[in-house]
Amino acid sequence: MRVILGVERLSKYDSLIRGKRIGLITNFSGILPDWSQDTAHLLVEAGYELVKIFTPEHGLYGAEAGESVEDMKHPKLGVPVVSLYGSRRTPAPEDLRDLDLLMYDIQDVGLRYYTYIYTMCYSLQAAASMGIPYVILDRPNPLGGRIISGARIDPEIHSFVGDYELPMRYGLTIGETARYFLKYAGIQADLTVIELENYSRDMLFPEQGLLWNTPSPALPTFNSTVCYSGGCLFEALNISEGRGSDKPFQIYGAPFIDMDDLYKDVRERVDDSKIAFRRRSFVPSTSKYQGELCFGLEFHPLKPDCDFLMTALILMKAIWTRYPDSVELQKIPGSIEGHHLSILSGNIWAEEYLSDRMSEKQLREGWASQCAAFEDYAADIRLYR
Repeated sequence: MRVILGVERLSKYDSLIRGKRIGLITNFSGILPDWSQDTAHLLVEAGYELVKIFTPEHGLYGAEAGESVEDMKHPKLGVPVVSLYGSRRTPAPEDLRDLDLLMYDIQDVGLRYYTYIYTMCYSLQAAASMGIPYVILDRPNPLGGRIISGARIDPEIHSFVGDYELPMRYGLTIGETARYFLKYAGIQADLTVIELENYSRDMLFPEQGLLWNTPSPALPTFNSTVCYSGGCLFEALNISEGRGSDKPFQIYGAPFIDMDDLYKDVRERVDDSKIAFRRRSFVPSTSKYQGELCFGLEFHPLKPDCDFLMTALILMKAIWTRYPDSVELQKIPGSIEGHHLSILSGNIWAEEYLSDRMSEKQLREGWASQCAAFEDYAADIRLYR
């Protein structure tokens, strides 16, 4: 029995939506489960008054990560499309004055550094300030709701890729995440979550009965999303995370790596029945080392409940230890010690682990303590058991 999406249950909330001037926050992932229709066209065909569309990172059609997106007019529907990943991150008052309701329908991945959730939070705050009701068409978390992992983000280094003391993998649906934001940030929004049916927090993507709904260009499969949990940290180093290859976030490497040595180093440290890996050379077509031959490792989750985070850090440390003169940390002004790795990982622990100032045991214990605190805090905002 497959999961029934929020977008499929619109008719049950007709009295809430009918006759309202709607602003829809969506992108290419706002679509019916059989891919037959996107949410924007669905609203129009059902006779609802769609006035405006807002888009997050990647825009309406899938721009590259981090690429600024401009406002436009929808080529078929003729309504304005306002980018929330260009000159602004949140709707301005003038963007909302002609609206009676904001609606959100975007597929999330359940990882803190994915920017869609902050677009949602900022637009929730904007709606609350204007007294506009907010409706979320809930979608399942492909990584499920049981595995909570990684450090909670230090409030001192909050950014658009990490905020509100979320752990790296937080185990909430988008509707539950909105409820968390309301509680944590004290947002006084008029929020309605159109809930899923046939869904429980134990369900990972393979159990949800749905087609894979690509949430962004670099996550084309469920396996790439599993490895993105942890693999995203490589964006803070001069090591390719596989962007521009056939396996983004499943392949890691650089021209200066000897993949036989790296395989041996990682094999000695990783003994996980849920993950397989092999030596792999590749030539990225975009991003780091574009057009250059790289050497590294390819990973493949063997079970859907694989948590790749610690494996990613073990891999990172193996490269860091063997190639200390070649590995570079990207520096970002304002982060802890100026390093982007702190912003992505949540605090300085990952850097301390790499430099042997923190053991793997201490790292795991620190994560476990913070995740338990998050689980307790989030217990009353959960919609699914």
